[in-house]
Order: sequence, then structure tokens, then C-alpha cells
Amino acid sequence: MPKRILQGTVVSDACDKSVVVLVERRVTHPVFKKVVRKSKKYMAHDEANASKKGDVVRIRECRPFSKRKVWEVLTDAASA
Repeated sequence: MPKRILQGTVVSDACDKSVVVLVERRVTHPVFKKVVRKSKKYMAHDEANASKKGDVVRIRECRPFSKRKVWEVLTDAASA
């Protein structure tokens, strides 16, 4: 089963080996037919603590690391 890959911006890197990534997507409103931005925050595992606040990163679905952490940050080598 293919794993989902999302792209977003790191909004918090306060925890050890964890980052919070804000992913924005554009959807058409069902009634007004206007394109609106929806966003969601994901907790992601960052083994190397390499991501800093403001970085644009790609995250991939993975096994659960904790209750809320089921995503991992992709490094350039891992995504190839």
C-alpha cells in the first residue's frame, strides 16, 4: 500500500525529535464555488532534529511513534 506524502511548513520544533508541520490545501467551497485554503497540523518524527521553524519539509505516513505521531520527515536521500 503506497504511503501518503504531504508538503508543509514547520511551525514548531520545540520537542526532541519531533516537529509540527502545517499543511495547507486549496479546495472549492461547495456552495459559494470560491477557492478557500484549509490547513491542518501534523506531528512528525524528525530523527536528526534537522528541521527548524519555517522550513518547508515533506512528511510521509509511517508506523506510530506515539499517540499523535504517525508521520516522519523525509530527508532528500530517503525520498529518492
